[in-house]
Amino acid sequence: MGFLPLGQQTEYVSEYDAGLLYPIARVDKWSEMGIASERLPFYGEDVWNAYEVSWLDSKGKPIVMIAEFRLPCDSPNIIESKSFKLYLNSLNQMRYESFEQVQGILENDLSAAAGAKVTVVLRELDAMQSLVILTPDYCIDHLDVDINDYHPNSELLTTDQSLGQVEERLVSHLLKSNCPVTNQPDWGSVFIDYCGPKIQHESLLKYIVSFREHTDFHEQCVERIFIDIMRQCQPEFLTVYARYVRRGGLDINPYRSTQEGLVLGNDRLSRQ
Repeated sequence: MGFLPLGQQTEYVSEYDAGLLYPIARVDKWSEMGIASERLPFYGEDVWNAYEVSWLDSKGKPIVMIAEFRLPCDSPNIIESKSFKLYLNSLNQMRYESFEQVQGILENDLSAAAGAKVTVVLRELDAMQSLVILTPDYCIDHLDVDINDYHPNSELLTTDQSLGQVEERLVSHLLKSNCPVTNQPDWGSVFIDYCGPKIQHESLLKYIVSFREHTDFHEQCVERIFIDIMRQCQPEFLTVYARYVRRGGLDINPYRSTQEGLVLGNDRLSRQ
């Protein structure tokens, strides 16, 4: 395991170095939230997109691609984002025979750091020009609410039992949390897809905004939202999917669901 680069002055690394990757154990945060690691209450993935992936071909000409990485949510570790960026940068001056060779290196190194199989897809820029910009479903951000709580509070969530079971897909673009080390803001949109007692939209908006001064990694914020909705609202089905704004050439998009085997797409939002 390398050193934690967050908050540290770092130099540009021009030689490949898998030791730059810094894994962070998931189990500590799971324990804090009352989640048993041997029996996780959700399924899902962390979908990363890297827009600054480059290396040299065998003749020394730069190759530039966009990469998609998928980490299973039950992997022992997440990978700290700045270390991820530094690791990718270490490929920039290295020569490789093919993109398949680079893909294999990335999969091996990232899987070793995460402690589970990480899938990697490399795409040429021309193939990404027509990437769909996701059109959200019902957005709750227009609601007129009074908000005074800016730390996660599950008690803000309420349901209307009189309406029986409903199916809804809601979205808010007002998700904001802070990096655990630098305290820099992380901006995102969060999709709530559920079936169960109707969640009061105003209460959900207040709850999402309550993360505004919260400090956690992206993956942990999504898991907290999932757990709080399950405990407070008791839906039969729930998927929470956050699309975070790109930072340092990377965006991180975790989703957690009650549905085993669910694989979500990777269509970006306008801020991505």
